[in-house]
Amino acid sequence: MFNTDTSTADFSYDCAQDASGLPARVAIYSDRAWVREEIGDDLSGAGFRCVEGGALTALIDGPISLLGDVVMVDCPQVDAGNLAALARLDMRVGAAGAHLIVTTSLDALESVFAALDQSKPQILVEPSRAERLVAVGRTLSQIGNARVREMTEEDRLSLLYLSRQVDAIAHELDKLSGPRGHSRESSQETLSDFKREFRGPEENRLFNSVAKDRLVLGSDLKTQLPDPQMVRAMIARRQARAKFFDGDLFADPAWDMLLDLTAAEGEQKNVSVTSLCIAAMVPATTALRWIKQLVDSGVFERKSDPGDKRRAFIALSDRSRLAMARYFKEVHGPEVEAAEAA
Repeated sequence: MFNTDTSTADFSYDCAQDASGLPARVAIYSDRAWVREEIGDDLSGAGFRCVEGGALTALIDGPISLLGDVVMVDCPQVDAGNLAALARLDMRVGAAGAHLIVTTSLDALESVFAALDQSKPQILVEPSRAERLVAVGRTLSQIGNARVREMTEEDRLSLLYLSRQVDAIAHELDKLSGPRGHSRESSQETLSDFKREFRGPEENRLFNSVAKDRLVLGSDLKTQLPDPQMVRAMIARRQARAKFFDGDLFADPAWDMLLDLTAAEGEQKNVSVTSLCIAAMVPATTALRWIKQLVDSGVFERKSDPGDKRRAFIALSDRSRLAMARYFKEVHGPEVEAAEAA
């Protein structure tokens, strides 16, 4: 028998759940009431349960209570009060095991990044509405997995690749509501190549400890890096391709950031997170996602500025320093020797 029921189908969303199947809650904080309302409408329409937390001052004066699975904070500008609110929230989220998403501007990025050193937040720079929504979905997809086991380096890199694909979908959604000034993010695969170069079988054997690395090199790791002028010339050649081809064809933020940090270390310069985002040659939100994953994986190190608590720097880890030294010695041996002889 054919089903003759012609009742209208219900296309409303069910309540969103995290990866473990539990109802998901998102707390929203912003000094701008219209932004709180906009974020709440977007998330509610996608099936998330929203808790309007109020202005950022509520993070300072309010009681320490359950924040929700995800806390989203809108902080486009920073002052002493906002920084204090972010610092307190950072401690609360880190202690509670919640997940933090912060939207900010490029001008405020440096201070926001420095204030959040315990909660491993996801930072979005001037995001679209679709990007905010995708960020919440991405975060919730990790919660259940994190409750079961710790993420491995393989998990982190795979997740980053999937995130880039999701970002491409978000940008396509943005086109439906009008053009934006952001560049299109590439979905080109670069992670597998990076992993093969960075963690080959021999490197895995050598990376067991920093002390062992130093024994292998026989001297301070810093002295083994190539001349920074040679690295800067390589970076300039890579950037020149954008004059003739679409830059997205060659998007490789991890490698571009590694080169920039290698040159900066040879120049004895500290690298701020904003500077590193520019060096990545991808939108700032994408660069921040790479930086977060590479710090979590031990490729980069986060270092506080001892003279200014409002700033934090990014540097090569010891194992990355070793890998870059070995790479340049093997691939650019004659150039390195010529530079050392000069």
